Amino acid sequence: WVTAGATPAAVLSNYADATGHAPMLPEWASGFWQSKLRYRTQRELLEVAREHRRRGLPMSVIVADFFHWTRLGDWRFDPEDWPDPDAMIRELDGMGIKLMVSVWPSLSTLSENYPTMRDRGLLVGTEHGVAVHAPWHDKGFAAPSPVAFYDATNPAARQFVWEKLKRNYYDKGVRVWWLDGCEPEIQPGHHHNLQFHSGAGAEVSTMYPMHVAQAVYDGMLAENDDEVISLCRSAWAGSQRYGAAVWSGDIGATWESLRAQVRAGLNMAMSGIPWWTTDIGGFHGGEPDSPDYRELIVRWFQYGSFCPLFRLHGVREPKMPFGPDMTGGPNEVWSYGDEALDLIHLTLAARERLRPYLMDQMRTAHERGIPPMRPLFVDFPDDDAAWTVEDQFLLGPDLLVAPILRPGARSRPVYLPVGATWTEAWTGEQHAGGVTVDAEAPMERIPVYLRAGADVPVYR
Repeated sequence: WVTAGATPAAVLSNYADATGHAPMLPEWASGFWQSKLRYRTQRELLEVAREHRRRGLPMSVIVADFFHWTRLGDWRFDPEDWPDPDAMIRELDGMGIKLMVSVWPSLSTLSENYPTMRDRGLLVGTEHGVAVHAPWHDKGFAAPSPVAFYDATNPAARQFVWEKLKRNYYDKGVRVWWLDGCEPEIQPGHHHNLQFHSGAGAEVSTMYPMHVAQAVYDGMLAENDDEVISLCRSAWAGSQRYGAAVWSGDIGATWESLRAQVRAGLNMAMSGIPWWTTDIGGFHGGEPDSPDYRELIVRWFQYGSFCPLFRLHGVREPKMPFGPDMTGGPNEVWSYGDEALDLIHLTLAARERLRPYLMDQMRTAHERGIPPMRPLFVDFPDDDAAWTVEDQFLLGPDLLVAPILRPGARSRPVYLPVGATWTEAWTGEQHAGGVTVDAEAPMERIPVYLRAGADVPVYR
């Protein structure tokens, strides 16, 4: 099936018409999202939010990640560690912060919901063997045990899960969802052995993440709530119409990984998903006291501040074995020393200034299907050189962003497309299009250029 158009922008618009337009991004979602692996208790999470406010640092979202539950598949807070989530969410709301909760599609056989869902045929089945699909080290187990998955292709299963999410999260004030492991993450990956409500696994399993997002989207719309955003590790054609934002998964904390994120984000945009993000700093690894890693995370923050969603996450050193007691090393913005914090604070402030411009681009994504973050050739299809650039991007029509992607770099070449005049955002120096310039990049900023006539407050 082919989507055609006279220009790349027309192709993207036609594709959105065919598969669905993304909703309008909630304004609060354009701010900074704070996360680590993981905040184990209500008290720990609130202390981080309070410290952000004490330091005058912006935050829009904070995350209660996995194992906040009683059992996998109960879809509710464990009262031992989260004794009063209603009060917690009220306090966060008072600070202008949304709580995002991690919701997995998998169920322990000891979950309070497992017998009902099994007996009502709401779980993913198998062609052969028992209907459990992956190992999981859940609470109450000394070792990993098999888990099942709810059948998101079944409308009755989606409704059942939403009713649990509504009662245990939404009614308490949760409005943003982390739909993790939604491939589904089966081990081993024998999708041909799965049996779904909508058909055989070999035929329909790749639609699964779209239906997981649909469960939340349909549920919130039934509550007359159209501010829907769900962070998903996977997507399918049409996921965007259900408010799915996608991140690049459990990536490494390396410069090579950062370089890959630029290409990955542009590929995602050209695949019709306008809401995209990475784990700033990478997920696996990263020593907070390492000068080398501190340089990496500062540069990753600078790149991330120009992504559609701006989000910190990762399991820092020292790590712990996987299981319900695990957490990661410190991953707050002040975890990397005073010098890095000063630089990160500059980036947080820059993102706050960018938010009105970004929301204008989100309106374009909603109405026309053109993603805010996109390759140069989308806006400059007649410039042959623009089709070859993989390490720069446009944020809307007026900002050209050139991240720093190598250690020790304090400058980099930047290609400025033909057909516009470009102004360096920091110095005001102007350049004609169709040239490559050597742009300065001290540690406090990355090269950003404004299209002539644009008034976007990047560095002021």
